[in-house]
Amino acid sequence: MTERDNSLAWRVERALQMAWPALDEQRCGDWLARFAPGVSRRSNSANPTRADLRNIDADIAACEAAYRARGLPAMFRLPGIAAPAADERLARLNYVAEGETVTLRAALAPGARDAEVSISARPDAAWLAAMAELQGQTPEHAAIYGDVVRSIAIPAGFASLREDGEWAALAYGAVSDRLLCCESVVAHPRRRGRGHGRRIMKALLAWAAEQGARDVCLQVAADNGPGRALYRSLGLTSELYRYHYRRAPNAA
Repeated sequence: MTERDNSLAWRVERALQMAWPALDEQRCGDWLARFAPGVSRRSNSANPTRADLRNIDADIAACEAAYRARGLPAMFRLPGIAAPAADERLARLNYVAEGETVTLRAALAPGARDAEVSISARPDAAWLAAMAELQGQTPEHAAIYGDVVRSIAIPAGFASLREDGEWAALAYGAVSDRLLCCESVVAHPRRRGRGHGRRIMKALLAWAAEQGARDVCLQVAADNGPGRALYRSLGLTSELYRYHYRRAPNAA
């Protein structure tokens, strides 16, 4: 990775954290431990804040103590733009690898706004209820998800598309440092394969251009074939970096 690409990758890292915030954070040396139990691994894991990690053993212990104090198992998120020493150390400590994820980026290429896609600056109760339904969230999960997205402190657009009076697709995007970060893209199970995900993504691209965004980025599970095909059709073909998690041994 060139120096320019590495700089872009860390910009994307920071923007994506702001687009999907944690409810609480604690600095542990070169790591930022994030907490939002029950929502996602991204907002409930320790994330490196620099490429050349120092004091790895002490920082791992500090992160473990932070999660233990909250009654949670420790989890570390390990992007490929950080030096591999921490990942290797966690492997020797029997932390289990999981959740390989791809970070995609492309220059923003907006089209015309889709009049049938609604975009609001805040997530209202109806949008949150629809997201809970389409994602199959438990009531506890839905409450924490709502707290997370309501805490976004950068410009955000919460998009929705209806068909025949029913929610067809939802997503949101947030803009930081001229980067559009796309999150929570979901279509109704009975209405998949009709292009709704593509329509809602294109609407977010158009909205983001109005907010001054120049690039779009997102993260998708490496084994999510349909999702990656959708994003590829929108020009998101550049893989910036990957990451995976290390979960504490014997943690559920």
